[in-house]
Amino acid sequence: QRLLEKYKYPYLSIDHLKMGLIRSKKINLTPEDDNKLTNYLWPIIKEIIKTVIENRQNLIVEGGYVPFNWKKSFDWNYLTSIKFICLAMTEKYINNHFGDIIKYESEIESRLISSDCTIDSLKLENDQFIRGFRQIGESVTLIEDNYEDSMKKILDLSF
Repeated sequence: QRLLEKYKYPYLSIDHLKMGLIRSKKINLTPEDDNKLTNYLWPIIKEIIKTVIENRQNLIVEGGYVPFNWKKSFDWNYLTSIKFICLAMTEKYINNHFGDIIKYESEIESRLISSDCTIDSLKLENDQFIRGFRQIGESVTLIEDNYEDSMKKILDLSF
């Protein structure tokens, strides 16, 4: 949301696309089918990204359904136009701020608070993102102590 506001770029929420497909019954999946959703959504998302680049447009694509090997979907001409940012919370941050995480869960988009969102599941999910993207050489911006400082790091990136 803050990148959208700073750069005035349109954005695509992968979650919005996911829920549109699920609610319209175009796919027979549920919001809990993470791996299947990634496999289904990524071919669509990568072609949207290619179209945006080919049209010399800007777009922020936001969401968690990006496979760790996402770069294999693009040749060099596309990759030079993509700025990838992975934002994840450390275990320490989750331990110290779990109440705030739940409190502000719907700050940008309304969410039905998931009963399966526990401190342990959140730590596991974030650890998987951190390890998965780092393993393939991607930089991961960590929210360690202060959320606002982490957001400033991202906003200070030059596009």
